[in-house]
Amino acid sequence: MNVSRITLSNGLRLVHMQDDSTEMVHVNLLYGVGAKNEEYEYTGIAHLLEHLLFEGTEKFPSFDEPLEAAGGDSNAYTNNDFTNYFISLPRKNAELAFCMEADRMCNISLDNEKVDVQRQVVMEEFKQGHLNKPYGDVSMLMRKLAFKKHPYRWSTIGRKLSHIANVPVEVVRDFYHRHYVPENAVLAVVGNISFEQTKEWTIKWFGDIPARKCEKREIPTEPRQRRRRTATVQRNVPDDALYMAFHMDGFNGKDYYPCDVISDILANGYSGRLSERLVKKKKLFTRIDAFISNTEHSGLFWIYSRLAKGVTFERAEAAIRNELELLQQKDVPRSELEKVRNRFESEQIFGSLSGANFAEKLALAEWYGDVTRAWRETDMYRAVTAKDVKRAAGELFRMGNASVLYYKKK
Repeated sequence: MNVSRITLSNGLRLVHMQDDSTEMVHVNLLYGVGAKNEEYEYTGIAHLLEHLLFEGTEKFPSFDEPLEAAGGDSNAYTNNDFTNYFISLPRKNAELAFCMEADRMCNISLDNEKVDVQRQVVMEEFKQGHLNKPYGDVSMLMRKLAFKKHPYRWSTIGRKLSHIANVPVEVVRDFYHRHYVPENAVLAVVGNISFEQTKEWTIKWFGDIPARKCEKREIPTEPRQRRRRTATVQRNVPDDALYMAFHMDGFNGKDYYPCDVISDILANGYSGRLSERLVKKKKLFTRIDAFISNTEHSGLFWIYSRLAKGVTFERAEAAIRNELELLQQKDVPRSELEKVRNRFESEQIFGSLSGANFAEKLALAEWYGDVTRAWRETDMYRAVTAKDVKRAAGELFRMGNASVLYYKKK
């Protein structure tokens, strides 16, 4: 894979891959800032700033209109670890993406009026997605239960609606100026553009942005969980639901991929163990799923389920626990392991066909310190053995590592 990289004098990292099979250029700018960088008293700021960076600058009062006129589109997301912006444009108009991203890295307008407008937008998102939506508060409840020290204990949207409503504009500005700096960013460019041209435009538009030290606060380490934790809530929802979470390795941990394999063994579509045995055969649940949190630090392995009518929480949890114990006690059959490997490989191949997706993978891999990981993930997943799965399951599904939420319908 022909990937080129440079680091500008102000600390911005550039990673590039040319793809002449397309007429598009995909520009992905990853900032190493997310909800984990917030203070306990002021949460939701990183997500609020994601919205505000689309509010425009003096040079570009509207961010979307110039891109749409040039035949492009853009979007962004914020999670606990990162804020990621991505633009796709026809190659003849690709320089516009470099110009606009550089401009909002240092010239975004954060006046009171714009902050208040987006504050209302985010507050409405909070209400619709987490307060007024059935099961919408699950992530908040589970994070609070599972994490006691680490800032993963709050969701990207924030801990409380009042945090978004009341955060001073000065705090938002300070957060922006401390974190949206060249040394805290990775620019990944994929598409029909040479490295020479990419480097020229990167230096032209980003090179004069002053170097500023990104002041990162110390992220507390989450203590090892030694006792099972439970919580019970009642809500106006259609069905009882059972949620379980287990602490697992972060992205660079040795058991990250074994845990990912375990999630696919348990919930690889309708053929996963949990759906096949507990939904189809035993009819204990109407739906069940398992997945991992793709986080920089130690995250969570999640199991979501909706109970069938008449099934008690005790019976439901015992059935899930039995499936987890099988992974701790017996090696996964070779055929089953091969099935999930093949599915993962297929998903990776199809995902890489999208230049925008691959630009994001390049940016993440560069941030984590190994750009080759962007195209080696399938090999790393395939390297997981049955013994790795059994070992990882033994630690993952310790009784003391479980946080369980009983979500009862009123």
